[in-house]
Amino acid sequence: MINLIFDVDDTIYNQLEPFENAVNKVFNNHKDIDSLGLFKSHRKYSDELFDLTESGALSLDDMRVYRITKAFYDFGKNITVKEAKDFQKEYEANQEKITISDGIREVLNFGKENNIKMGIITNGPTKHQGNKVNNLGLNKWISNKDIFISESEGVAKPDVQIFKLVEHKMNLDPENTYYIGDSINNDIVGAKSAGWKMIWINRRGVDIPENLGFYPDYIVNDDSKLIDLIKDICKGNMVSKVLD
Repeated sequence: MINLIFDVDDTIYNQLEPFENAVNKVFNNHKDIDSLGLFKSHRKYSDELFDLTESGALSLDDMRVYRITKAFYDFGKNITVKEAKDFQKEYEANQEKITISDGIREVLNFGKENNIKMGIITNGPTKHQGNKVNNLGLNKWISNKDIFISESEGVAKPDVQIFKLVEHKMNLDPENTYYIGDSINNDIVGAKSAGWKMIWINRRGVDIPENLGFYPDYIVNDDSKLIDLIKDICKGNMVSKVLD
């Protein structure tokens, strides 16, 4: 029997939606900027500063102001600190309305119906990520004891230690454990370093760097295809590495 462990942000839900809603409300005078490009820049700066916020060297408030300010600067636009803070407030409000993607919901239902062991590994502050878990209603499928948030565990993806910690606590066989996530560095590198299988959800059409050193076992560009992949894996069928 396989095990399924999920990332949260941009995996279980589409992170672009609350971002776009917040941008449209706070920055309606910047409609000439491509929201997807802005989102990618925002994610890039967030990832770059993650270790500093996780260690406490940089406050979350300062990081959040910095990442959206730098994202706009990449497009030749300057925004004020007040606008950055207003955006973060609106972004968080929209994150309270997030919903599970249909493709992931199918997989969660299938997992529960077939007694597949399921869990979550997500990076971020315990309260913030915990609120997302609650807003998504994930406890319908996954027990609290199988939800692991980096701040609570004291270690974050892509560090192999958090994967091994979860492996131990959930009694997982790494050869039969599939991590489902969207991040090249945090998810692909982390899961493959731990000896897990990796299903990469690539909603944004991102290319894997040639020198990464790791490659996912499966790539799903549309998570509506995910359920068929999981069913085929459970049946032991040989399936395509890339599902459009």
